[in-house]
Amino acid sequence: MKKMDFYIGPCVIESQDLAKEIAETLLKDFEPFKHEINLHFKGSYDKANRSSFTSYRGPGLDEGLKILGMINKQYGLPTLTDFHTPEQAMPVAEVVSVLQVPAFLCRQTDMIFSGAEACKKYNRELKVKKGQFLSPEETKNIVDKASHFLPKDKILLTERGSSFGYNNLVVDMASFQIMKSYGVRAIHDATHCVQRPGGLGTATGGKREQILVLAKAAVAAGADGIFMECHPNPEKALSDAATALPLSSVKSIVEKLLKIRRAVEE
Repeated sequence: MKKMDFYIGPCVIESQDLAKEIAETLLKDFEPFKHEINLHFKGSYDKANRSSFTSYRGPGLDEGLKILGMINKQYGLPTLTDFHTPEQAMPVAEVVSVLQVPAFLCRQTDMIFSGAEACKKYNRELKVKKGQFLSPEETKNIVDKASHFLPKDKILLTERGSSFGYNNLVVDMASFQIMKSYGVRAIHDATHCVQRPGGLGTATGGKREQILVLAKAAVAAGADGIFMECHPNPEKALSDAATALPLSSVKSIVEKLLKIRRAVEE
């Protein structure tokens, strides 16, 4: 059975100590599953789309890449982070294993081209989040742009829900098969899809209790991997506190998802 991709970590990099705590816990908890999963540590050096301009955005590019580089070297974990401008692609790709294009930037050709070129140079992967405003069929244009530089096995599309009303996202489970039909892997964003963007006025709300049921459905529907955010104390997380999973719950969730994956693959 092909390994399943997991991208797990804090929404935003808060400190080196927190990053190390999460990485160490994930490695320890996932030891029994190491033959079934490809584990990546995810964390953003900058959250450029916070609801309020006073919200914490992260340590910035230089310090963030330093921490992500340390995680890779010290723990042997591949890493993932967002980049926000075409100019950031090359320095990020020099350090990080998977470059992620944020959902609101997924139609920006310069972002796709610069990310794909950087990934080609450093043998990285490009992961693009499907915007809340796109149908899964429209993601073929993203794949066509990225595959101008990269083979399709280096391109990933991520489902994070579509907007059909105020502060609400809905996941179309058929989207995984549609996006996979373009020859790329399709990932389910388990925590962002239950967000209520701007739902708290100056911050994003969400429905943490729906994370597991949607993740189970996504795996059953053929998702190749899961992206999810966690924190040792979600209520104190500096970004996306309403939807971050408790770090202590992640192992149990992954166990449940792998059981479904095994059943689907039989």
